[in-house]
Amino acid sequence: MYAIIKTSGKQFKVESGAILEVNRLDAEPGDTITLADSVLMVQDGDTVHLGTPTVPGATVTLEVKEHFRGPKLIVFKMKRRKRYRVKKGHRQDMTKVVVKDIALA
Repeated sequence: MYAIIKTSGKQFKVESGAILEVNRLDAEPGDTITLADSVLMVQDGDTVHLGTPTVPGATVTLEVKEHFRGPKLIVFKMKRRKRYRVKKGHRQDMTKVVVKDIALA
C-alpha cells in the first residue's frame, strides 16, 4: 500500500516505514502528525483511490524524528562587464519524518 501526499508545497510517494526529508514542520521530535486533507492518492493492492483533489477519509500518520539543516546552496549573481558580483549561501531548515501508517476510511 502506498500513497501520494502533499506537504511543504511538494508531493511525495510514501509507503509505511519510509523516511522523508521535508521542509521544517511545527512539531517537536517524537510527535506524531496526521495528514487527513493532504492525501492525493492511495493504492491498496489492485485498487487505486484518486482524490479530487484529496481522497475523503484517507489519513497518513507521520512521526517526527529530528530537525536539521539541509546542504549549503550557493547563489551567485553576476552581470558581465559591470563589476557586479554577489555570492550568497543558503541552508534550508528541514525535518526528518517516518511514515507510520496509511489508512483508508
